[in-house]
Amino acid sequence: MKILVLNVDRDDDFGRKAKVKSPIIGVKGNIDAANKLGQADPEDSDLNAIFSAISTYNLLINEKKDVEIATICGHMNVGIKSDEILSEQLEQVIKETKANNVILVTDGAEDDYVLPIIQSRIKITSINRVSVKQSRELEDTYYRILKILDDDKVQKQFLLPIALVLIVWAFFVLLDLTASGFGAILLTLGTYLLIRVFRWERNLAVLWREIKSGFLTGKLSVYTYILAVVILIAFGILAYNATFVGKNYPPDAPLIPALLFVSNIVWGIVIAGLITVFGWVVDIYVREKRTPWNYWIVPFSLFAFGFISSAIFSSLYKALINWPTSLNVGPFFTINFIGYTATGIMIALVGAITHHYIKDMRIAEEKELEIEKIKTKLVEEN
Repeated sequence: MKILVLNVDRDDDFGRKAKVKSPIIGVKGNIDAANKLGQADPEDSDLNAIFSAISTYNLLINEKKDVEIATICGHMNVGIKSDEILSEQLEQVIKETKANNVILVTDGAEDDYVLPIIQSRIKITSINRVSVKQSRELEDTYYRILKILDDDKVQKQFLLPIALVLIVWAFFVLLDLTASGFGAILLTLGTYLLIRVFRWERNLAVLWREIKSGFLTGKLSVYTYILAVVILIAFGILAYNATFVGKNYPPDAPLIPALLFVSNIVWGIVIAGLITVFGWVVDIYVREKRTPWNYWIVPFSLFAFGFISSAIFSSLYKALINWPTSLNVGPFFTINFIGYTATGIMIALVGAITHHYIKDMRIAEEKELEIEKIKTKLVEEN
């Protein structure tokens, strides 16, 4: 019966801080990993856990037991991804060591998450929870707070939202808009929590790298993105002024100003979309030396969206302007509504037909090129 002394680092401190690749199998590898982590962060709790695992391993070796030691590491983003990595590494360790049971060494912080993963794959015969002995000076509250605040995970999860709130609040106080500042704080916190819940941090990091790369390499799409955002904001301000400034609406009909606002901002969305697509097309053409025909239908779709949406929302606003006193369906039978809707449908139709025609042409050209390549290859072989 082979015993495995297993140390678990769920948030991958060994990988992040000591640059050690996991799983770490064997006493020599674990000692090297412990030394590297000790040099990188001598106060990390995982350091105590791995030395405890090594001590347990040596004790069992002295007792002439058939024993192996291993450390498995998860991921900085503790959760599903981290546990999936731990599961894969555990299966790899069991396969290589051929262990029958496990002595688990842990700091006790995340036993509830780690234990089910291990128990589902191998029998646990013992659990060694490591608690670090502290001197009185180290137990001082101020010191503990400083150490907690120095942790990268704590900074990102707790200090970042506090910093954002303070910055937003200070900005609005300087502008003498204290009341608006409270709403801005709620918006900032809500956005931050939404990003955390859906785990969009990596997508935002990729977007930021793309923007930096665009500025350094002169990508047109970066500038068209910025221009599109500016246009949207400008149209939003104009739509807000046209909707709310100097106008009174029935308190029991909140849909009416919303319809007018959307009607006023529709063409801003269309223009921003066209500018963004233009940047994409130019970048693809310059980078890949080919015409991106896939985007052919996008301008037609945007114009069709503009005409049809403008007609629908404008007519709905006019139909509900006297709500709930009366409902006027006349705006849906005007030349304006019919003309705009018909124009949008015609533009969408032209875009769909031409896109289908271009797609067929491209497929035919690709087939001809492939036939030519096959012919050339056959000629060269003969």
